[in-house]
Order: sequence, then C-alpha cells, then structure tokens
Amino acid sequence: MKIPQGLLIATNNKGKVAEIKALLEREGIPLLTPAELGLVLDISEDGLTYADNASKKAQAFSLASGMIAMADDSGLEVDALNGAPGMHSHRFSPLPGATDADRRKYLLEKLKGFARPWRAHFRATVAVARPSGKVRLAAGQCDGEIIPEERGTNGFGYDPIFFIPEIGRTMAELEMDEKNQLSHRARAVQNAIPILRELFGK
Repeated sequence: MKIPQGLLIATNNKGKVAEIKALLEREGIPLLTPAELGLVLDISEDGLTYADNASKKAQAFSLASGMIAMADDSGLEVDALNGAPGMHSHRFSPLPGATDADRRKYLLEKLKGFARPWRAHFRATVAVARPSGKVRLAAGQCDGEIIPEERGTNGFGYDPIFFIPEIGRTMAELEMDEKNQLSHRARAVQNAIPILRELFGK
C-alpha cells in the first residue's frame, strides 16, 4: 500500500542528515528531520546491538510523528581492542561532554603499545519503522585501519583517523559522493532503499 507521508530521518546529527539526504535524494521521497517538525525525544541507547538501538530510535520517532522513520546506530570496532569502542563509540571518552576530538584522542591513547596496523571496522544498522511498530533492518560495513595522525576535514566522529588502504585516504578525506559509495552508513542506507521503495510505492 502506498503511504503518502514522507520519511522522517530520526537524527539531528547534521553529518548523518547530509549523508542520508545525499543517498536518498533521487528516490523522490520527501525527507524531514525531527528539528523541522519541532520534535524532541530523548532516547536511551541501551540496546545490546546496533539493531536494538536503531530500532528503538526509529520506533520512537515513528510513533511520535505518525510517519515512517529511519534511524541508524553505528560503531567503530578496533581489532586490537577486542572490538572496542563498538557500541560505546559515541560515549568512549571518560571526559564529561567529550567532543569528537576527545574521543579520537582517547582511542589513540588506548592503542599505544599495540603494533600497527590497527585494523578496524565501521559497522552500521539502519532501522525503518512504521507507526504500527513494525521494523525492518539493513546493515553495512566498511573495513580499514586506525592511523595515529588526523587527515581530512570532511567527516565527523572517527573519520579523520579511519584509513581505507585500498584508496589510500581517510574517511574524512573523501568527498560526499565518494563516501556514499564506501561508508558503513551509506552501505546500510543503500541496502534499505528496496524497503523504502516498497513502503512508499516507488
């Protein structure tokens, strides 16, 4: 059944919004953010998996707005740290009110003493929820390594120290169109496009 409403991108992270809008702009689906609706929700990300957190966010925003909502949860997993920071990527630094730069610095401190290359993986799960509560999932992954010096200004989070060997650049050195072919979030959103086409009758 064709649903006439647009898609609510359930985040106010400007970097994520820009990436997702760039990926979906050709789909002909109206895209809205919580800020544009004046919708403020405080959702505790206490799930055990990326899918748990993404689903929780998507369901909450869908129920509150009456719209189909898309949310993602993602993390950086570093082999030398046994998969950390993983689910705690956004809360990795012990500093109160830590910035992205604080988190990158803390990660590099943790990796001192480990032999390079510091192999790492970005993983993401996207959840698409309907107001009925039904959720469908898609996932994506990008493999690379952590480097000790920051490079690039186009990304956010851990992007400036996440190096992709096959292209010889960090995630933060990529232009948006390049990132939207390689990143974990881009791959997850791309894998969710058939779900969106079905829901919106595209």
